[in-house]
Amino acid sequence: MSCQGCVGAVNRVLGKMEGVESFDIDIKEQKVTVKGNVEPEAVFQTVSKTGKKTSFWEEAAPAPAPAPAEPEAKPVEEKPAETPTDPEPKPAEEKPAETVAAA
Repeated sequence: MSCQGCVGAVNRVLGKMEGVESFDIDIKEQKVTVKGNVEPEAVFQTVSKTGKKTSFWEEAAPAPAPAPAEPEAKPVEEKPAETPTDPEPKPAEEKPAETVAAA
């Protein structure tokens, strides 16, 4: 596409194409971006019928999402070591009282 006539031809065929919601013609880059519910091959064939050189172009990879900001490192508070608590001490087993008798 090198002139407004070329743009007009592509504009006409895409404007009539069923399923095309919108399109953008970039004459400088010689690219047409089509959005809608339509098969890419159908768009390719339709634009080719205008007599213009037609090919698919690779879409630039989307920019990677920014990494989430890391929160400032908080100093780790050291807690005093907890001494394990023994279970409640069991009372000493009661032994029967011994009776000591002197004879």
